[in-house]
Amino acid sequence: MGLITIEMFATLDLVGQAPGSPDEDPQGGFPFGGWQAPLADEVAGAQIGAAYEGTDALLLGRRTYDIFAAYWPHQQGGEDGDIASLFNSIPKYVASRGRPDLSWAGSTQLGADLPAAVREIRDRHEDIKVVGSLDLVQTLLQEKLFDRLDLWVHPIVLGVGKKLFAGGEVPTNLTLLQPPAAGPKGTVFLRYALAPGTPGTGDMSA
Repeated sequence: MGLITIEMFATLDLVGQAPGSPDEDPQGGFPFGGWQAPLADEVAGAQIGAAYEGTDALLLGRRTYDIFAAYWPHQQGGEDGDIASLFNSIPKYVASRGRPDLSWAGSTQLGADLPAAVREIRDRHEDIKVVGSLDLVQTLLQEKLFDRLDLWVHPIVLGVGKKLFAGGEVPTNLTLLQPPAAGPKGTVFLRYALAPGTPGTGDMSA
């Protein structure tokens, strides 16, 4: 059975909406599209590149898929060359209730039973990455249909926008897999694994 890893960029208040560009996701009048760009550095870039090593499938929501499909097929060489080659060559699975344009090579739309479709993908591939795709991530969190969470926490607070944890999660334990790693601009990389059971309680005065 393969591993499903959620790759997520978030602020200190865990907003994950539109980190990449101003027009990425303006839903709700979000005024901070592209908030990640001023905080990018070589450390985070290397962490992201390493995170994708060994990936053999992408699992994406409709909006993220459309953004990727419009960008990655046209990238060759340069600093994005390795990721472009990877993304263009591996299967892409799209969670959508509509009819996305699947002309990006290797793209497949998932069926209406999303949890069942994700379980089938997990049986078919060894290393599946979920990038962005906040609506899809809510389902994966609710169903505990993920194995790891790679989280880059950026040192800003926005106060508005779609959040990683949007209110529909279930009680879940996670294990930190490696020490937190910070870049020169204050972004902290946290790598968690899904752990068994649900959070316990206790009495700190005992």
